[in-house]
Amino acid sequence: MSQLAHKFPLSSDTVKKLNDTDLAVLDQFSARFSKLQDAMGAKLFPAILELTKEQGSYPAFLDQLNRLEKIGAIDSADQWLVLREMRNAFSHDYPDDPALQAAILNKAYMLASELLEILAKIQLFAAGYNNQ
Repeated sequence: MSQLAHKFPLSSDTVKKLNDTDLAVLDQFSARFSKLQDAMGAKLFPAILELTKEQGSYPAFLDQLNRLEKIGAIDSADQWLVLREMRNAFSHDYPDDPALQAAILNKAYMLASELLEILAKIQLFAAGYNNQ
């Protein structure tokens, strides 16, 4: 994100003029955003529920999110769903629409900070729970 800060916000024109290095950094950014979001949802969230010995089964991911919100591990299940939508937007390629590419990347850049904040909050939650 620090390597990208000077590029944001992106416009259609700036997307058209990105060099190969900038494109590689943006590609790495989108891949890391997606991987972190996936890993947190698939591994970290269930591990937190296991750590807290939450009773019951949460087969639906939305049930897991709601439970994590209720116990204070995350601030908002809805916020996580927005991050999930962002991750899904990366799976679509719009090579002929630089305006749409710019809009997706601008939104992702803003949301990346939220993703990192959620990770930090969960780390604090888990550390505090382990110390009880």
